[in-house]
Amino acid sequence: MAEGEDGAQGMDLAEIAPEEGSAPAERKPEYELGQAMIGDVTAIYDVPVQISAVLGRSTMQVSQLLKLGRGAVVELDRKIGEAIDIYVNNRLVARGEVVVVGEKLGVTMTEIVKSDRA
Repeated sequence: MAEGEDGAQGMDLAEIAPEEGSAPAERKPEYELGQAMIGDVTAIYDVPVQISAVLGRSTMQVSQLLKLGRGAVVELDRKIGEAIDIYVNNRLVARGEVVVVGEKLGVTMTEIVKSDRA
């Protein structure tokens, strides 16, 4: 090690530079090209997510909300037959249609929404 004018010790570049003619150590890829990372992906299979199917939205004052009773109709910002929004963890991911599955309501996805994130 070389000592500078101020007494501090520094490393000489010759000490850390690779020898002439030697190649830098190659980093071996963790996976072969094209190999699926199935082992890594399965770790997230049990992570719970919240899914919401939004039929439409409406805005009203609290006084109007308090007047609502059984049988009240709230007008939404969507038309009959218009696609509904499907959210996963409050992020829009798809659009779909309401369907009847046996005795229950369901949603079928008709369009995947591309994310704005890069």
